[in-house]
Amino acid sequence: MKRRAFCSTAALLLVAASLSGCAHRGSDWVTLIDGEKGLDNFNRIGDVNWRAEGGAIVGDKGKGGHLVTKNSYTDFEIYAEFWADTTTNSGIFVRASDPKKIGADSAYEVNIYDQRPGPEYATGAIVGFARTPVPSPYKAGGRWNNFEIYVKGTEITVKFNGTVTVHLQDSKFASGPFSLQFGNGPKDAPGGAIKWRKLQVRTL
Repeated sequence: MKRRAFCSTAALLLVAASLSGCAHRGSDWVTLIDGEKGLDNFNRIGDVNWRAEGGAIVGDKGKGGHLVTKNSYTDFEIYAEFWADTTTNSGIFVRASDPKKIGADSAYEVNIYDQRPGPEYATGAIVGFARTPVPSPYKAGGRWNNFEIYVKGTEITVKFNGTVTVHLQDSKFASGPFSLQFGNGPKDAPGGAIKWRKLQVRTL
């Protein structure tokens, strides 16, 4: 199946303009995480110690796993605020085709992983589909960040802290829930914490 990532300046500027309204989220947005509230909006996969703590939903121990939305989505936008450590291996997996076994081969993985061994798919990339520059200008570690993710038809656009990182045209995955990940590092080295303090979605 053919897929291609568009990286031209004109395309990125056009998409950035289309996403500018995300900063003014209205009543059509559904809030799934608001500070320490929202764990009951997800199904859990794996053994991660997800918990409400310090004004956010936190995961920092376990072999790995996901918080998976209970609803499925086709065309939608996501707004997420998150804190990552420099060693965090996390991400948002959209249009998961198998909600019980989520991975980069069964969903589009919008990555949060500053120290990924394959740096072309580090933070802000879509693993296996849309690369970011190497060395990457997009770093999440040690601070609060936000993602705006636009998914409609064959188009997916990722915006990280106000900057479009990738724009993809692909048709492999058409619909499904999305998930929030906690993972470990290479050779199962402990991964850094991931914290989610805001997560909102709206259908298109």
